[in-house]
Amino acid sequence: MEEQFILRLPPSVAERIERLMNESAAASSNPDEASLDLSFSEDGRNGTFMIGNESFPASLLDLPAVVESYKTYDDSVLIKTADIGQMIMVREENDPPPEGVEYKHGLTPPMRDARRRRFRREPDLNAELVNQVEKHLINIMHGVSCSGFR
Repeated sequence: MEEQFILRLPPSVAERIERLMNESAAASSNPDEASLDLSFSEDGRNGTFMIGNESFPASLLDLPAVVESYKTYDDSVLIKTADIGQMIMVREENDPPPEGVEYKHGLTPPMRDARRRRFRREPDLNAELVNQVEKHLINIMHGVSCSGFR
């Protein structure tokens, strides 16, 4: 399988990259204008996306669910190429950085706020009660009666 990720760009940057890809590299008057670079800081989650001489802040985010990627050679048979679990989000300089390391929305409108709406919350457990129940179960397994369990 291949290694893949989602690259989410602001509309202005996406248009510029699309224009660069449609033009041939030889026809470009300035090769520095066509250069792309992505570098991350030591934490591995925040970085900089460079296109030409402009830089944009970028963040590596975990998606709330795994997305499968497919490709086809003959337009009838799909072949799975990767499971995508992360997204690189490039934003404008004045946009606020995302909160946390997990992107709370999916990639499509139905997955808006997916973490809250689609996945069960972790239960609130009382650590003292869990320890007490564990001790009672161990006693029962050893054949000791457990009085006083509520």
